Amino acid sequence: MLTRRHLLASSGAALLAAGAGKAAAQSTYANQSIRMMVGYAAGGGVDLVARLLQEPMKAALGQTVLIENRTGASAMLASNVVAKAPPDGYTLLMCASGEVAINHFLFKDKMAYDPAKELVPIALIGIVPCVVVVKADSPIKNPQDLVAQAKANPGKLSFSSSGVGNPQQLAGELMNTMAGIQVLHVPYRGSAPAVTDVATGTVTMSFSSLAAALPLIDAGKIRAVAVTSKERMPQLPDVAPLSDGAPGLKDYELLNWFALFGTAGTPPEIVDRLNGIVNKALADKAMADKLAPQGIVPRPMNAAQFKDFVDAERTKFGKIVVAANIKLSN
Repeated sequence: MLTRRHLLASSGAALLAAGAGKAAAQSTYANQSIRMMVGYAAGGGVDLVARLLQEPMKAALGQTVLIENRTGASAMLASNVVAKAPPDGYTLLMCASGEVAINHFLFKDKMAYDPAKELVPIALIGIVPCVVVVKADSPIKNPQDLVAQAKANPGKLSFSSSGVGNPQQLAGELMNTMAGIQVLHVPYRGSAPAVTDVATGTVTMSFSSLAAALPLIDAGKIRAVAVTSKERMPQLPDVAPLSDGAPGLKDYELLNWFALFGTAGTPPEIVDRLNGIVNKALADKAMADKLAPQGIVPRPMNAAQFKDFVDAERTKFGKIVVAANIKLSN
């Protein structure tokens, strides 16, 4: 017969076992090298972030961090490797928002993994606002000019992006919806031609990463007139947020972002430890200085805050895809 003493004893044993499990996860991680998957080619923004974190992670964990660039399928090949890996913290994903928060609205049943169920958010590296750029001699000089020109010329202005369904297109489509304007999306294969055609006047404007636009901005061929974050970017202190453009845009914000994910089921103790290592690295000014030219603004969060952020971003991105009827065949 079970007595109160037996129940208390069994409860205490369960708590001790749980505590021992946490301690074991903390004490044994990491005892082998760590593989970090990147779905983009070497030299790009996501790859750069992964390589910047190699040494801080090695120093903290005492293990080598190996970067593996597995490109293809809109960065989903690398993501799928992590989604199907053992949930032990030894296979990680450095990614952008697309492969974990946008692509499942576009590819749907064609995806080999479910990012919401098979990947766990670990740490946000930073936000990557889009920069809205126009030709250097354009009459558009700020967000108010942009909206005014679009309202005066419905359907006649255009914006370029680096492809269908990416954060740059979503940024432009959200602007159209919130401001009640019609600026035509023109997709390109890559950021370089998308901003180059702004300089030649082929398209009116582009929603671009700062890294892609900066050479032409510095050359005086294009002008930055807005950013898609709620705050001004430290790299462009004189450029106002697009939310200043009209009352309807008051709550506007659309961000790309770079982040670290793991396999769903990874022990929370490992997730929290990795989160702390990343956040400590981001607090280093030398790290921030290296991220700045890429247009990355560090935004450290704990693991729980980051999970809430990802959930909210997925909801926002999904609504834009549906409202703008974005399809890969567009």
